[in-house]
Amino acid sequence: MIRYPRIIAHRCGGDLAMENTIAGLVAAKQCGCRAVEFDVMLTADGVPILMHDETLDRTTHCRGYVAEHTFDQIRACDPRVPTLGEAIGESQRLGLWTNIELKPATGHEEETGAVVCRWLARNWNGNGVVSSFSEKSALAGRQHLPHAAFALLCDALPADWRQQFERLGAVAVHLDAQRVDAAVVQTLAGIPWAVWTVNDAATAARLYGLGAAAIFTDRPDHLQ
Repeated sequence: MIRYPRIIAHRCGGDLAMENTIAGLVAAKQCGCRAVEFDVMLTADGVPILMHDETLDRTTHCRGYVAEHTFDQIRACDPRVPTLGEAIGESQRLGLWTNIELKPATGHEEETGAVVCRWLARNWNGNGVVSSFSEKSALAGRQHLPHAAFALLCDALPADWRQQFERLGAVAVHLDAQRVDAAVVQTLAGIPWAVWTVNDAATAARLYGLGAAAIFTDRPDHLQ
């Protein structure tokens, strides 16, 4: 059974640094956090980078869609955007457990899963878990990363969650913290589950009391 660190910094370092950046990884480590989560999307030329949104506008100095820009174009206008390789390298150097979330741009679901997981199969030490809201992306990735831990990621537990869980060969479930109650916990009996995004101690305590293996948070410095 997979073992989770209890606190996972959301999008590298939560609110401690710009999301999905190397600075976030460093900040998470410096505040004592042992685990991080980050999002991976492909550029137009197929380079896996850390990015949450399909557009570059919110978190970079660039404008437009990620899938319509090459890596060199993105890096030229914002050098803070790291590749998956840079993020994994730094995470492993810092000894951080990693949740790698496949975040495909629309229409690139299978490609994203395949490209990212082929790279992980060659370069990642497996210290963590892979997840995705896109079942197509997760299943495509699983083909190239058969021995890694995958988690079923969903907002609320769907009616066919068990079938999805088994198709993926998942070892855990990740859920929106606001959708978790005693009935959900009972349904998941025996399966590790983690929740996002929890930023206050009272909510964290309630969820740990229900049996959460871990919480994803923007405030790892407050919830250690």
